[in-house]
Amino acid sequence: MGQRTPYYDTHVEAGARMVDFGGWDMPVHYGSQVEEHHAVRNDAGMFDVSHMTVVDLEGERVRAFLSYLLANDVAKLKVQGKALYSCMLTEQGGVIDDLITYFMNESYFRMVVNASTRDKDLAWISRQATAFGVSVTQRAETAMLAVQGPNARTKVAGLLDERGRDTVLALKPFSAALVGSWFVARTGYTGEDGFEIVMPAGQAVEVWARLAEAGVRPCGLGARDTLRLEAGMNLYGTDMDETTTPLESGLAWTVAMQPVERDFIGRAALQAQLDTGVPRKLVGLVLEDRGVLRGHQRVLVEGVGEGEVTGGTFSPTLGASIAFARVPADTGAACQVDIRGKLLNARVVQPPFVRNGKACIEI
Repeated sequence: MGQRTPYYDTHVEAGARMVDFGGWDMPVHYGSQVEEHHAVRNDAGMFDVSHMTVVDLEGERVRAFLSYLLANDVAKLKVQGKALYSCMLTEQGGVIDDLITYFMNESYFRMVVNASTRDKDLAWISRQATAFGVSVTQRAETAMLAVQGPNARTKVAGLLDERGRDTVLALKPFSAALVGSWFVARTGYTGEDGFEIVMPAGQAVEVWARLAEAGVRPCGLGARDTLRLEAGMNLYGTDMDETTTPLESGLAWTVAMQPVERDFIGRAALQAQLDTGVPRKLVGLVLEDRGVLRGHQRVLVEGVGEGEVTGGTFSPTLGASIAFARVPADTGAACQVDIRGKLLNARVVQPPFVRNGKACIEI
């Protein structure tokens, strides 16, 4: 038996198929993964993301600490509630985790890290924080719920009083606010608008029930994965890990090499890779022949070399098979994928595949 979120009994009562995910018992779907996917693209769906870890960082030197800890630059965070997506790196430039950091005030930042990396993340963060006098507090007493889709924000706002409703509807993308006992962020992992809400665990089941009454569909890990892949969003442990750098993982945009005087963990390794040339890149693939792209399939690029599919799926929105693949840096617009011994043709594209319910590529 794995760890359980406050929603566990709710999932079981709803008939969810439960699976192990990073040591947690989580719902993969409630009957139809495809219907859940379309609910998020067309209306609103909700995901239990309480397995994610909320960490509060406090201290007079917390900004200096995060400037050193993260590859992206927290100097960009100037407005209260503003969020920053970044990778946390090893000295060799490998990705320990990808995470979101929120600026609350000059002595207090909030961070949300992945479930599967929680223990190593907390150990790494705590070890680095010591020299800066920063306290690291895991908020294990909370639950976390993601409500995503074109109607998600309106349906969440319907649960709040007038003041709370005005606050959340005024939130800009990648920003957060405290609304009573809730921490509401206009962020997500689906390519749709919506909120991620951190709340006291004791409120979790009631909020889920009220959203369900409002027509928000419960969704599992299966739909979350097809949605995030369509949206061109990496999954830690699949599309990047400690053996790959952000530069090889389609995440160069999350690395702030300027200003040059800012030192951060992994900077020297990334600079060396930039100086010599990044050997690999993460690209999107669209399969042009009949088949389904899956992780670990071999990718062949004529005259260039080989790569590997990191994660693939059939896209319910596009009606096509799509994937991420790590391939040689010189890869052009076409490749072949070895699927059960057959070489099938694929087109190389720049993710995302889908955003805000609309195709970003031609099929």
